[in-house]
Amino acid sequence: MLKLAVIGTGYLGATHAACMAKMGFEVIGVDNDAIKVATLSKGELPFYEPTLPELLSEQVKSGRLKFTSDFSEISDCDVHFICVGTPQVENGLAADLTFISNAFEAVCKVAKPGALLVGKSTVPVGTAQKLSSQMPKHLELAWNPEFLREGFAVEDTLRPNRLVVGVTSDRAEEILKKVYQNNLKEGTPWIRADLPTAELVKVAANSFLATKISFINAMAEICEAAGGDVTVLAKAIGYDPRIGNRFLQAGIGFGGGCLPKDIRAFMARAEELGASQSLEFLREIDSINSRARQRVIDVVRNELGMDLKSKKIAVLGAAFKPDSDDVRDSPALDIAAQLHAAGAVVKIHDPKAIVPAKRRFPTLEFVDDVEACIKGSDLILHLTEWKIYRELDPIKLKSLVNNPSIIDGRNALDRESWRAAGWRFHGLGRA
Repeated sequence: MLKLAVIGTGYLGATHAACMAKMGFEVIGVDNDAIKVATLSKGELPFYEPTLPELLSEQVKSGRLKFTSDFSEISDCDVHFICVGTPQVENGLAADLTFISNAFEAVCKVAKPGALLVGKSTVPVGTAQKLSSQMPKHLELAWNPEFLREGFAVEDTLRPNRLVVGVTSDRAEEILKKVYQNNLKEGTPWIRADLPTAELVKVAANSFLATKISFINAMAEICEAAGGDVTVLAKAIGYDPRIGNRFLQAGIGFGGGCLPKDIRAFMARAEELGASQSLEFLREIDSINSRARQRVIDVVRNELGMDLKSKKIAVLGAAFKPDSDDVRDSPALDIAAQLHAAGAVVKIHDPKAIVPAKRRFPTLEFVDDVEACIKGSDLILHLTEWKIYRELDPIKLKSLVNNPSIIDGRNALDRESWRAAGWRFHGLGRA
């Protein structure tokens, strides 16, 4: 049985480590953050992801999974998965590769001859080839991009819809087939690629997804201007098998730690390659996404007046998506912060993301109870489509507010039931 190391134990790394242990491998997770290592070693998760806490605890107790800050403890591992972050640089669009360079350097110092280093991080095309050229000859590099959806990360790891491996030898492919043998037995599609193609697959997939989301948000703008209904439009075009109905829900745009930074890094890399025109459309995709947030601010001013000073606004949602506590580039928090800066009295509720949201925006007011958040408000903004918000009783809530008015920034609430309860209801892209 192969022994595996996972370098970087954030969202991707912790999930991958726990799932590999679940598959029966002995796994060591490595991270420079001693507090994170201590937390994970107790079987506890420092972030929220459904079903992962139970899986992590189970695998730590089994003895198959452990965590350390000492790279020397992975010297006997056969495969080293690199799962560190590649954030956007501070003053530009490009990806910051500091963490990934440091991780590869640290692993190369301790890895045994014949070990396989496998990059899972999202990187600009050409990164793998550069790293490979700097590695000792007794080590080999492969690239195996991840396609995790926050909220479904365990399912996506244990039962992926495809496995892409960028390799330079049959040996590397065979090692990875041993790692993923359970998935292959279940019929998971296996795609062998070269290193550049494997790197491109992830950013291409994210760019396509971002394009689809921004397209329907652009259609929402048109629908509002023309008096149409974007939800009906989306349903109609979604029946076309060439288009499909997924990710055609108009709203306040995408956020999180992947899509925004990945499309920007992709544009930056294309420019470095002299192919900037090929991705020029992504600039407009990014612009549409930013504009979706501003459109909410505009609707708020239409509802409450241009002067928002002292207006009481309840914001439902802080995470960038439901079933996650990730607030990186969260449209909901961005909108809340803008309204707060405009003088509004903003209260924010979220089932899981209040703690990380407080760290990012300590001047904003967060409330643990959803009814306390809503009480006395002049306007409610529904900005993250948690199930708890879809189950709210509009009749009951009407008695709590100063003004029964709600903006559904995700088009996820039952408009008719809210209107029947006497609410002024505005859905983005809906007349």
